Amino acid sequence: MDIIVFVKRVPDTSEAEVVVAKDSRQIVEQGLVFDINECDRYAVEEAVRVKEKFGGTVTAITLGPEGSDDTLRRCLATGADKAVRLSDPSFAGSDAAVLARIFARSVKDIHFDLVMTGAQASDDMQAQVGPAIAAHLNIPHATLVNHLEVLDNKIKVHRELEGGLEEVLEIGLPAVITIQTGINEPRYVSIMGIRKASRQEIKLANLAEIGLNPGELGEAGSKVKVERLFIPPSIKATEILAGTPEEKAEKLAVIIKEKGGLA
Repeated sequence: MDIIVFVKRVPDTSEAEVVVAKDSRQIVEQGLVFDINECDRYAVEEAVRVKEKFGGTVTAITLGPEGSDDTLRRCLATGADKAVRLSDPSFAGSDAAVLARIFARSVKDIHFDLVMTGAQASDDMQAQVGPAIAAHLNIPHATLVNHLEVLDNKIKVHRELEGGLEEVLEIGLPAVITIQTGINEPRYVSIMGIRKASRQEIKLANLAEIGLNPGELGEAGSKVKVERLFIPPSIKATEILAGTPEEKAEKLAVIIKEKGGLA
């Protein structure tokens, strides 16, 4: 079972003060701590568990600057066999669909039975890349997978749905699945393991090796562009509406209209 896992390096903003850059289109990264995306950590663990049970290989792939090598080394320390970093100036500003096109083309010469990604990235919460990769590869996919069984030439997955429900599917291989947190308990990655991983090769791949047209990538090839980022204002004032339910509803409607919520 040869598995490819796409991972992402994301900033930890849980306890950090996020500052929007002057161009209002990105955040100031200086001073932020970066780590592997949480859902991707579970995806790597699940891929390694499948490899340990059925044999095969796990290849971790990310797109980003040199600092993303730390994320790949964590994957190697977890049990991945190979690591690839995609890096090219033309990739900057790519939306989810374009990123998926880049990822799909990056594996055109790699044999795989299964592709895994995290269910979503913690920095943009879009949850689009996994299904889009499947569309570019023209293979089946399943999202929000919280249980996986490997069968003969297919997999059986449990998908998390709303309201505590699950959907059970059998999917032929090759396929793409996006992994939900809680599917497993990721193993502890020791300092010794990371040091050992630091001696393993990380392959670099750029635009020429992937074979895409620069006009298809970045903002030029994207249909979604970031216009402005902003920090939601903190409002501490509370207004208690008095009167009957009808009077409260009428007052509330006036407030919403004054705030621009109603035309």
